[in-house]
Amino acid sequence: MTISQTEVTLAEFEAFDAAAPEGLHVELINGRVLVTPAPDGDHDENMVFLRKQFEAHDPELVLYHERGLAVPAYRAGRARVDGAVAPLGYFRGQPSWADPAGVLLVVEVTSGCEKDADVDRIDKRDAYAQAALPVYLLVDRHRGEVVVHWDPEGGHYQHAGKAVFGAKLRLPEPFGFDLDTSDLA
Repeated sequence: MTISQTEVTLAEFEAFDAAAPEGLHVELINGRVLVTPAPDGDHDENMVFLRKQFEAHDPELVLYHERGLAVPAYRAGRARVDGAVAPLGYFRGQPSWADPAGVLLVVEVTSGCEKDADVDRIDKRDAYAQAALPVYLLVDRHRGEVVVHWDPEGGHYQHAGKAVFGAKLRLPEPFGFDLDTSDLA
């Protein structure tokens, strides 16, 4: 849900975020405040399924769940990513809206209705590319597919790949493994 089509300042966003009721996620993406409900059970199970794969591939990497990142692109931004893969201990001492410089991959899982999924498909993809996050993984529950974007340059990801639920999806380096999508829903 978009609260306003008018751009807000970072200070205005921080005041709104502090006043938001528990159970709502508030983000600032490309100058717009976005409010979404807390994830459902299938969303959480998808994240657990992914986390186990990343940690099995490299025990020094952790998929942190619902992490706040400062995505400074061309506008100040604040994204509460569904998952952020980073080295173990990366977020120690970081504030609520952490520096994304050491994050290797961000994950979003669509939720809500189909029309809201474009925020994950387009708005967040573009914000993450502008913030030079190396890899963006989207679990699109509405389309029954997983999409990976990588190699950000000039504010856009240069490469993408996708697989339908049930197929393997090859992740780019530094991961370089086939992601199992058989248990995603």
